[in-house]
Order: sequence, then C-alpha cells, then structure tokens
Amino acid sequence: MIVTSAVRHAAAGSAALLFVLPVPAAVASPAPTAPSVSSVSFGSPASALGEPTPPARGHVDPARLDRRGVQVQPLAGAPRLPSASALSWVVADASTGEVLAARDAHRKLPPASTLKALFALTALPHHDPSEQHTVADSELTGIGAGSSLVGIKEGYTYKVSDLWNGVFLSSGNDAVHVLAAMNGGWDAMARKMQEKARSLGANDTHVVSPDGYDAPGQVSSAYDLAVFGRAGLQDPAFTRYCSTRYADFPAGSWSYGIANTNRLLTGENGVERYPGLIGIKNGYTSNAGNTLVSAAKRDGRTLVVSVMNPQEGGGYAVYEEARSLLDWGFEAAEHVRPVGSLLPERAKAEADARAAAAPRAEAAGAEPAKEARPGGAPTKDAPAKGTSAEGASENSGKPGKGEKGAPVRSTPASGSPEKDAAAPGASGPDGPARDAVAEGAPGTASLGKDASPAAAPSGASAGLPLGLIGAACAAALGLWGWRRRAGAATGDSVQE
Repeated sequence: MIVTSAVRHAAAGSAALLFVLPVPAAVASPAPTAPSVSSVSFGSPASALGEPTPPARGHVDPARLDRRGVQVQPLAGAPRLPSASALSWVVADASTGEVLAARDAHRKLPPASTLKALFALTALPHHDPSEQHTVADSELTGIGAGSSLVGIKEGYTYKVSDLWNGVFLSSGNDAVHVLAAMNGGWDAMARKMQEKARSLGANDTHVVSPDGYDAPGQVSSAYDLAVFGRAGLQDPAFTRYCSTRYADFPAGSWSYGIANTNRLLTGENGVERYPGLIGIKNGYTSNAGNTLVSAAKRDGRTLVVSVMNPQEGGGYAVYEEARSLLDWGFEAAEHVRPVGSLLPERAKAEADARAAAAPRAEAAGAEPAKEARPGGAPTKDAPAKGTSAEGASENSGKPGKGEKGAPVRSTPASGSPEKDAAAPGASGPDGPARDAVAEGAPGTASLGKDASPAAAPSGASAGLPLGLIGAACAAALGLWGWRRRAGAATGDSVQE
C-alpha cells in the first residue's frame, strides 16, 4: 500500500509539472544553404574563373541543333545573318553557353589542329610552366609527314611553357608529341582526351591523333569545338597561351621568334586583326580544310565562334567568315532566342533549376545566390623558321585551296530528407557535404534511412522532458514522505 501511494503521488506530481511547464520543440538540423558565388568578369587573360555556370536566359530546345541547315530564332530588331560558306559553324555566348545561331552544329568533320584545344584542356593542368624537360629521341618519333613544327631538338632542354608556346603559336606537332610523352604516352593521351571530351558534353569528337593530324575516323564538330573553346576560356593558362601573338623559342644557347598562326589575332598576311580577339586555335589539313575556333570580347560580352571548312574564298576565308559571325553575334545577342546550349545536359538542368528557384527566393525576401559569369573573363599564338605544313599539308603561313561538386544535400522545409540529392561524402565549397542531419552535431542521434529529421531533437533539448519527469517524481515522493511523517507524528490515519 505504501508503494502504491508513493507511485500515485509521483504520477500526479509529474502530470502537474508537465502540464504547467512547456516542453521544448524538437529542433532539426538546419538545412545547408547554397554558397554565394562572387560574380566574375573578363579581365586580363590570366584571370582565373573556375566558377559555376550561370543559367541560360530562357528555355533551350537541344533538338534544334540536331537539325540540318542554319538554325536561328530572330526577335524584333535582330540583324540579318551573314552568308557563310563553311560546312559547319556555331556562334555562342561564352558566359551562358547559349548558342545564338548555328549551321549543321553536330556534323562530324575532321578538326585539324583545332583539336589541340582539347589536347591543352587535357594536359595543361599536369605540369608547372617552369618545369624543365630534356627531349628524348623516342619522343619525336611518329610525327606525321608534312606536320607543322616549332623546331624541337632531341637532347635539348625546354621549359613546359616553351612547349606550350610551340603548341599554340606554331601549331607544332613536335611539341604535342613531347607533351604527350610527358603525360603517359600517345595512346594514353588519346584516351584521356576522349574522356575529357565526354565530360564536357562533346559527344561528336573521336580522337585518334592528339595533334589533330588526319587519321581514319578522327572527327569533331563545330559544336564540340565551341565547347572546347568555351572551356579553355575558364583556364588562365590556356587563355594566356592562346592569346599570345609573339614569343621567343629557345634553341640551345640562342632563341628565335615565333608568331601565332591565328591571323585574326596577329593581323598578318592581309587579314585585319579583330578588335577584342582573345584567340584560341586555328588549323588546316588537306582533308579538313581550314578550321578555326575564336573568342572575342566586346562591351562586357564574350562570344565563341567555331568555323569548319569554308567552301569559298580561299585559305583565309575561315578568318573572314569568323569575323562576320562574331560581328553578327555581338549585334544580335539581345535579339535572338537561343537555339541550343554548350552546357552538358546535367549542368544545363541544374542551371535551369537555379534559374527557376531564384525568383521564388527573391519573392520570399531571401537574398539569391550570386551567379558567376565564366564567359565574362578569360581563364587558358606564327610559324618557326623552316616549318612545314601540318597534317597532310598544314601550312604555317600559306593558305590551302578551297578549304564542356556534387551539390550539398539539403533538407526540405517539411523535414523529410531528399533522397539521392548528392553522393555521401561529396565535398562542397564550404567543406564536406552533409546528409540531412549534419555530421558531428552535438546531441544528434543517427537517423535511419527513412527517419524524419524533425522527429529527432538535437542538443540539450533531447533530454529535457526526461529531466522534468525525474524532477517531478522526486518532488512528489518528497511530498508523500513529508505527509507520512507528519501523520505519524500527530497520530492521524493515512489511507493507502
């Protein structure tokens, strides 16, 4: 009876205390917010980018670029497209990746030395420019007959930056062979370039010879070349090399001058320099004809243009057709709907999602995350004496005839974790990504896969209701004991 009475008093006291004292609400771990990204714009060629791609301005139908012929969606005030004889070409905004107009964008054609842009994207990050390398005879074997050369000699020691000047300025296949040997060998480099192309969403390209020399089955497209050019602008080393007009190339105890073969950049051989040209890469073989990837900046906007194999106008027509397409792009940029995007499908979908979320965030009063403009600032050019033609007949100065981190997993407002939002352990800009409940949060219990974070209180609040119950029980038992002692002292009857 005594025990029963004590239990009743404890229960009554606990109920009374829990009734009058509020129980703290469970606190779920806060959902991580997207990091704010500072906006970047094109500055000097050495400006680093490495920023997320901003969303496209509007809906883009990627299927349009699969169609034959010229694709353009003009709005009011749009200028007329210039006439271009190239088999394939693309005009795109380097910042958003929007394709403003194109002709047979995915037509597979031999790329010639414009493929060196992909070679640079693949190999540039792996060696410091100041690193020195002594050339072995084996590294100069297998160079195609008639290749353009910068003049590398076996037994000579060169800085990596000299080799890259040989690639970009003189289109030197000898420099490509040496750099490929430094990066695992010829065949391994072809595989790495293929993987790099796929990672950028360039699915038309098939790499056989990393220097762009004509080889059976080696193809690319104006779309893919524009993707490579846009990606190169996000690498300061790539941009520095491709925008260099003149350089000295070492030859033992002396050196000689080399000039970039991109005549839109140098203004040589009667081709007028293009204002604001950043450069990138030109090419020629007898099979590919003349090819060119160019980028230029005007009034804060940067465009990338790729042109493959003009059918009229001689060997320099590729420069004049690129010029006219750049002029049109700068004038038409605000007066056309995009006909496609240079972004891979996954990146484009994420960009569209960010674009859709931004107005909702602004309407709710939240400050939207700032978007970068990778095309707003550059990020990665003539032949050495006695150089010969590239590929079957690429000329260094003579025209031929008739010639891209897994997001942090966030917790929705409802408190249910989103499944598969990011790979576990992925790193974000501010450190390792967290699952629905942050790792290592004090007092946080481990949740099962289907558990709701809102149901799991964190910190000191998790133990507070149990503490209140314990205190209530102790108080009730103390009161019961006092009443029993008081009753015994006075002789009153206590009913149990």
